[in-house]
Amino acid sequence: MKEAVVSGDVMYDAVQSLELTVEVAQLWPPRGQWTEADYFVLPDTNRFVELSGGELVMPPHPTHTHQQIVGKLYRTMYDFVAERDLGTVQFGPLPVRLWPGKIREPDILFVAREHSDRIDEQVYGAPDLVVEVLSPSTRRTDRLDKTVEYARAGVREYWIVDPPGQTLEVFTLREGAYELLGKWGRGEEASSKVLAEFQVAVEEVMGE
Repeated sequence: MKEAVVSGDVMYDAVQSLELTVEVAQLWPPRGQWTEADYFVLPDTNRFVELSGGELVMPPHPTHTHQQIVGKLYRTMYDFVAERDLGTVQFGPLPVRLWPGKIREPDILFVAREHSDRIDEQVYGAPDLVVEVLSPSTRRTDRLDKTVEYARAGVREYWIVDPPGQTLEVFTLREGAYELLGKWGRGEEASSKVLAEFQVAVEEVMGE
C-alpha cells in the first residue's frame, strides 16, 4: 500500500487553519448562552437565523416550492393590505421579538396600522398575523413550538401552509390559545378574521 506523503508546508497550513478556526469560535458565546446582543451583531445573511433558549436556530435553505408559495401569498396579501391602508406586510428573513430572548423569523407577517409602534428598523414586535410554510425540517417546530410561542406573544392569527398536503389552515387566538378558523384545500378559498374580507384561492397559492 502506498503511503500518503504530507509536506511540511501543507501540515503547517493545516495547523494554522485549525488554530484560526478555534480563535474565531471563541469569539462567539457557548451553546445555550446566546443573548439578543450577540444575535444582533451577527454578520448580515439571507439565511433565516432565529434565537431560542439561548441557542441559534438555522433551518435549511428554503426550496423552490417553498419560495414560490411565499411569493404568491405575500403578493396577494400585500396588495390587499396596501389598497386599504391596513398596515404593513413583510416577508422573511426579518427578526421578530416575541419576548426578550425569543426571536423568530416568520415567512410572512402582517402588522396592523394601529400597532405600527411595534415596527423597529432592526426588529419587529409581535405581529398581528404570521404565516409559516411547512417543510420537512421545520414541520414539527412550526406546528408545535411556534404555535405555542405565537399564541403566548399575542399573535392574533396564525396561518400554516402545507405544500405536501395542499392545504392552508388559519388559526385565531382566543383566550390565549389558537382555535381553527378553517382548513382549506385546492378548489377552495381561505379567509381571515384579522384581515376582514381577505380571501385567497389555495390553488393559486400552491401553483405548480
